[in-house]
Amino acid sequence: MAEVILSGLTKSYGTAKALSDVTMTIPDGAFVVLLGPTGAGKTTTLRLIAGLDRPDKGDIRIGGRSVLHDTPAMRDIAMVFQQYSLYPHLTVRENLAFPLRSPMIAMPEPEITKRVQEVAEVLRIPHKLGNKATALSGGEMQRVSIGRALVRNPRIYLMDEPLSSLDAKLRADLRIELKRIHSELKATFLYVTHDQIEAMTMATHVGVLDHGRLVQFGTPREIYENPVSTYVASRLGQPHINLLPADAFGPPPPNAAQIGLRPEHIRTGEGQEATIHRIEHLGDQTRLHLTLGPHSLITLTDPHSTLTPGETLKIRPENPLWFDAQGNRI
Repeated sequence: MAEVILSGLTKSYGTAKALSDVTMTIPDGAFVVLLGPTGAGKTTTLRLIAGLDRPDKGDIRIGGRSVLHDTPAMRDIAMVFQQYSLYPHLTVRENLAFPLRSPMIAMPEPEITKRVQEVAEVLRIPHKLGNKATALSGGEMQRVSIGRALVRNPRIYLMDEPLSSLDAKLRADLRIELKRIHSELKATFLYVTHDQIEAMTMATHVGVLDHGRLVQFGTPREIYENPVSTYVASRLGQPHINLLPADAFGPPPPNAAQIGLRPEHIRTGEGQEATIHRIEHLGDQTRLHLTLGPHSLITLTDPHSTLTPGETLKIRPENPLWFDAQGNRI
């Protein structure tokens, strides 16, 4: 495994700037998630690290050495894509063994057999090794796709939204599996997604991208609790952060244009009157959709709450976040 350092990476496609001066360190053994919407620059970052594209400016160092002039094969990187990219006519065993038989690796057959069995055990699919890829479910196919990367034992794994085409239950199951695999292998992962739940549950570090710029990098907790802007604050948290005019609850601090309140940072039972518009009972929690004058917001309450729509209750902010007119944290 290896530390990966990106320094001032910039990349344009014609007149469209995909990345602008991105500087980031992916620590050895970390699970780094790049988070952002479509067009933020996530996949471009992966392609530059993998060597599939060249940056216009900047440097990429893997294990302390610049790899700008290395071919993709020389960089010793494995990629997992959104689509399964399996050979349908081959068995699971043959799909997993295929990368190890390439001229670059040329692993002896006894070692291939051993390595394939080890990876199948990690992925919990040893009973599927004899099956054709076409006989697998979507979740099993994605496990095999991940396994084709794992057998390589590369310096870094690059994952481009590998779970986004799966249904909700499979995504949840494979999130747990990926985190377990990362923990067992002590491997370095760079994973890109627009899904905040994947970022919060799997990452050791999160990088938030906005139109090709890295706007914040830190642990999921740091970014959730101390976002640098309304953009970052809105990327993490379910339900989303409530953003209201700064004076919604009274006089704001100087230069504040908006107050940001996580749902758990609204204290009920005291303060200003709000009306319950809708209630969502989710088993482990209850979400209250409220109106405070012309403003809508969401807070959390006891899962056994007997409140009903149309009732009023008093609320006040607790530990609010303040932002200026440009959306920057103050």
